[in-house]
Amino acid sequence: MWTIYLRLALAAGFLTAVTDRFGLWGAPGTANVAWGEFHQFAAYTGQLNPWAPTALIAPLAWFVTGAEIILSAALIAGVGTRQAALASGVLLGLFALGMTVGTGLKSALNASVFAASAGALALAMTGSYRWSIDAWLASTVRQSAAAPSAEQSDQRSD
Repeated sequence: MWTIYLRLALAAGFLTAVTDRFGLWGAPGTANVAWGEFHQFAAYTGQLNPWAPTALIAPLAWFVTGAEIILSAALIAGVGTRQAALASGVLLGLFALGMTVGTGLKSALNASVFAASAGALALAMTGSYRWSIDAWLASTVRQSAAAPSAEQSDQRSD
């Protein structure tokens, strides 16, 4: 049951951040809005990646946004859960490192990105994912492997 909670919590965190970048939580400067528009998020991406050339900042911001959308969908549906959780853990770990370098350790700790990264990595280490497409596919494979084929049934009746 805790794997469902982790999947949904990670996906919600990603989707909340993505929707903030596109102004769905309000305009820049609105209470509890981090960016309010993509341009603001791209500037923040530059702050977290001072090593990156200016020309790479916008593509990096778009890449991270796309990754968060894809990972959210995979986590919610439970498709490739282990891989999505591992990628989420790495992405969040890189974000924590970027926050530490760009804005300081305290901001990374306040945002709980280390904890979120650890949760994603713990999810990746889990053996099974109840109520997921992965679990449904695994049970379908087990059922078809356990069911005798028509040819085997014909041979038994001979």
